[in-house]
Amino acid sequence: MNDNFINEFFGIGIQNGKTPENLGVLWRSAQNLGASFIFTIGNRYAKQACDTHNAVKSMPYFHYENFEEFFSNLPKGARLVGVELTDEALPLETFHHPRRCVYLLGAEDHGLSKQAIEKSHFLVKFNSAKSLNVSVAGSIVMYDRGIEKPRS
Repeated sequence: MNDNFINEFFGIGIQNGKTPENLGVLWRSAQNLGASFIFTIGNRYAKQACDTHNAVKSMPYFHYENFEEFFSNLPKGARLVGVELTDEALPLETFHHPRRCVYLLGAEDHGLSKQAIEKSHFLVKFNSAKSLNVSVAGSIVMYDRGIEKPRS
């Protein structure tokens, strides 16, 4: 078995997502870009037409009622990477993605909760003056992860 498969994984999800369509698009991108699982905190996923690859049947999906439940179920050894447009966040362009991590995105209108920001091991942001659609933001993060850069 490939050691990278054992030693490296990532999941991605949305906290209090606005629309199930955004999750459907993110789910499809996650399947194509190598995510191990996807999740939601707060709002639930409902199958949408935008999930044309039927990712719902090919990748584990987890739902958590609140941030505390999510945080207590982080995989052992995984780092939480919050994606948020704040002054404290590191630029994605120079960020070294952890080998084992979980990316957390917030809805476009509210972003991540204060608790999620405080509990994140890392915060990353895009070189953008305004926020991006959550599924677009997640896709960019996963694509950046796949670019050859050292892992921390």
